[in-house]
Amino acid sequence: MTTLVSTTDTVTRDALAVLQPGFTGTSAPDWLLRRVGEGLASVGLFGRNVESAEQLAALTARLRSEREDVLVAIDEEGGDVTRLEVRNGSSFPGNLALGTVDDTVLTRAVAWELGRRLAECGINLNWAPSADVNSNPENPVIGVRSFGADTGLVARHTAAYVEGLQAAGVAACTKHFPGHGDTAVDSHHAMPRIDVDLDTLHARELVPFRAAIAAGSKSVMSAHILLPALDPTRPATLSPQILTGLLRTELGYDGLIVTDGMEMDAIAGTYGIERGSVLAIAAGADAICVGGGLADEETVLRLRDALVAAVRSGELPEERLADAAARVRALASWTQGARGAAPGPGADTQEGTAPGTGAGIGLVAARRAVRVTGSGAPLDGPGHVAAFTPVANIAVGDETPWGIAAELTRMMPGTTTDTYDSERKSPVEDILRAADGRRVVAVVRDVHRHTWMGQALDALVAARPDTIVVEMGLPKAPPRGALHIATHGAARVCGTAAAEAVVGVPA
Repeated sequence: MTTLVSTTDTVTRDALAVLQPGFTGTSAPDWLLRRVGEGLASVGLFGRNVESAEQLAALTARLRSEREDVLVAIDEEGGDVTRLEVRNGSSFPGNLALGTVDDTVLTRAVAWELGRRLAECGINLNWAPSADVNSNPENPVIGVRSFGADTGLVARHTAAYVEGLQAAGVAACTKHFPGHGDTAVDSHHAMPRIDVDLDTLHARELVPFRAAIAAGSKSVMSAHILLPALDPTRPATLSPQILTGLLRTELGYDGLIVTDGMEMDAIAGTYGIERGSVLAIAAGADAICVGGGLADEETVLRLRDALVAAVRSGELPEERLADAAARVRALASWTQGARGAAPGPGADTQEGTAPGTGAGIGLVAARRAVRVTGSGAPLDGPGHVAAFTPVANIAVGDETPWGIAAELTRMMPGTTTDTYDSERKSPVEDILRAADGRRVVAVVRDVHRHTWMGQALDALVAARPDTIVVEMGLPKAPPRGALHIATHGAARVCGTAAAEAVVGVPA
């Protein structure tokens, strides 16, 4: 778009204020600093922007030298979805592990410690937690990112997580409204559709969001999903009935409404990001998240100009854009007052917390989430780790390592490892050859969703009944192996806890 705009007029500044863009590199580029000076009120960070806590603190300080109250956001769920520890794996288990333990004091403490680490790095908005009820076990994008399939459990842990995170001075962004749990399609790739009636939505999907609102969640993220019972034509992110009618009016939510990433194909492939952004703000959204895939100045200018042009043409009321920008600035103001917040309930009472790292509370939680079935003996010597690797979804990404091989090798020197995927023609033969008589530890992830994985695992256990199986995804398949260890997530600390269970270290 080539609309000519002034960089100082109110509409242009408001259009910049509602954007939450990303960028490439580990330092703030000149174009980003310039736009922050012109009115850009938020910046989104991803794994590509993170090298270390020190580097991140310097980056956010540089942004605040241009605008003291800039919102710096990140997609840091802990567990499988980590940006702070994208290269090593998270020090915190994810939602399913916390839901499995079902101790809200622990969930609040984990969220507070994660929030403390974010705040130390200068981050004041976290696009978390996921409040989705994972009612469809075939869901390809939520899974272990949900606290579970029980509505009440998800609601109480969502509230605890919001309270813990915000007690540390970091605004929560509860997602993906009005609930992404009953989908079989990943909205990164296409438009999911949930065909349930209003009674089901109110009794299931909306309950955790009501709890988050009651807990004071400072922001809510919309989902790119179609719910015909609420709006038969537009996805939630673009629907006035859902964002304004349901979330604002019916649920009484007065905080910031943030969109999920606008470059996701559910929006970009159907409406385009410019048209989608205009429709989202008109529908009631206040902030446009973009930058996971499109992370350049041109994207920011395209969206800014699209919003300005929509106001000039009368398509987007100027008052609606001004209201959205005001909500962004109000949240930025809250984060300034929330700096240095006191510890949340239970944050200093957990045994083994390691100050400055969070590894202690995270490992405590990961250990408590492990479930072991079977009567086989633990591993008592070097083994062979066979890691079955499915294709990672975009939310998780493929940069972050997972599994137990490194930790198990430390505990049992001489342990070997290899990875096996759906392209491997004779995985069991390869595994047995590589094991060379050693006991096999098969590590899987969501085996119930991958036919090839289940078949290979069955054949492996038939050939070697003493195989130990570690499930690091959603444990929906029947337990297999002499020992079956479910971690309820693939965070680094979940791998450590699993390795301890493999060798029989008491929890």
